[in-house]
Amino acid sequence: MEPSEQQQMGPGSGSQEVNPVYLQQLRELDIPEEAAKQALLHTRNVSAEEAAMYYFNKLENELAAQVGHAAVGLYQALQEKNSWREMAWKWDHGGAKKVVVQGTNMAHLLELQALAMSLSLPTYLVQDAGRTQVEAGSRTVLAIVGEEEMVNNVTGSLKLL
Repeated sequence: MEPSEQQQMGPGSGSQEVNPVYLQQLRELDIPEEAAKQALLHTRNVSAEEAAMYYFNKLENELAAQVGHAAVGLYQALQEKNSWREMAWKWDHGGAKKVVVQGTNMAHLLELQALAMSLSLPTYLVQDAGRTQVEAGSRTVLAIVGEEEMVNNVTGSLKLL
């Protein structure tokens, strides 16, 4: 390898090129190619491990924001519909319990929402705007409110996140 190539693709280079070996390692972790490239550029091609940590930390932050959108969106929906205001008041004054569980994919979230709605439970499904790593239009987080026993009929078998 020529010295200029080593410098261009080597650790800490900060160039606009990504190390193809590191890129392949990230792709093997199912990180989308463009996201993997961005992670490598942000971490200056130091290592695949650094880039993976960057990517997954960014995903965690994004997930936290999505959960926040879901909670606020559902609370606003409860305030807008007269028949749900009492439910919002009970939830708020009962400690405002929140539980986060993991669905498998967008289709699964839609199934859960349909089940919740069939039980007359208010829901709010976040649809991503696509300004970050998540594809525009993706449905990412479902918020459900109601009596614990009723909500557990929908989410009780899911893993805690």
